[in-house]
Amino acid sequence: MTRRRMGLRHIEAFRAVMVSGSMTEAARLLHTSQPQISRLVSQLEAIAQFPLFDRNGSRLSATADGSRFFQEVEKTFIGLEGLETAAANIRSFGTSRLSVAAMPRLAGGVLTRVVARFKTDYPDVMVSIRSGTASSVHNWVSSGLCDAALAMLYGDVHGLRIDPIATTDCVAVLPRGHRLGALETLEPADFAGERFISFQSGSALRSRIDQIFSAAQIERHIVVETDLGASVCGLVSAGLGVSLINPLAAREESENSDILIRPFRPSVPVTLAILYPPYAAHQRLVAAFSDYARETVRQEMALPARSA
Repeated sequence: MTRRRMGLRHIEAFRAVMVSGSMTEAARLLHTSQPQISRLVSQLEAIAQFPLFDRNGSRLSATADGSRFFQEVEKTFIGLEGLETAAANIRSFGTSRLSVAAMPRLAGGVLTRVVARFKTDYPDVMVSIRSGTASSVHNWVSSGLCDAALAMLYGDVHGLRIDPIATTDCVAVLPRGHRLGALETLEPADFAGERFISFQSGSALRSRIDQIFSAAQIERHIVVETDLGASVCGLVSAGLGVSLINPLAAREESENSDILIRPFRPSVPVTLAILYPPYAAHQRLVAAFSDYARETVRQEMALPARSA
């Protein structure tokens, strides 16, 4: 004959009686009936092969063996509470680390706002933010040094997993008071002979812009080259020339710079995307952070660029 084994329901019923002092109160605590509690305790005594309680009418008192057994039960429940705490820490990513990256304008702008929102809900996660050039960001992610990155993409990127969030068009940035500010939308012909702040040769955005002006047979006067959107806007604000840039950088720099923003045609598309290492498993922590990034970016890219 197969011997009955202790079950969690037996232990819960016994513990409830010990804590509450009666089977009636134990039944209330466990949302069941008093006969069910009595039956479970009797079964537990049969399994343990010693009495857990002395019964004097409706009154119960633990036997010496019952008290010793209760001490062991409490140790088990403390262990279960520890498991619940461990599960809560895993669920909330407690003591986890997350390394993210972006170019300086994104790292100091939208990425910090993503991290702030993420940390509000997951305060125990240690988040590390790296900023650098586009090539540095790509290398950090492809090597696995960073778990994810926010990036502006102007063409194909290889060796990374890419999750596009939103695509928009680059805009023209002008010094305030510039003659082109009178136009609602700018075209390549409007830039003929203009001093132009350009991105570095070899960059994807520089190649796209150069192709557009070459196809339109428009000559610009390139006066400065830089690889940072903040530098572009700073130089434009200082009156050194005009330029084309992604709308997020333009809008954020316009908060503190004396520049105008105008739409430009033909379209120079730019995609804001999340980059991941090519082979690493997509951790739940990274997936959660990505959700915050998508929501924040889509909210911000829905805002109209400032024009005056």
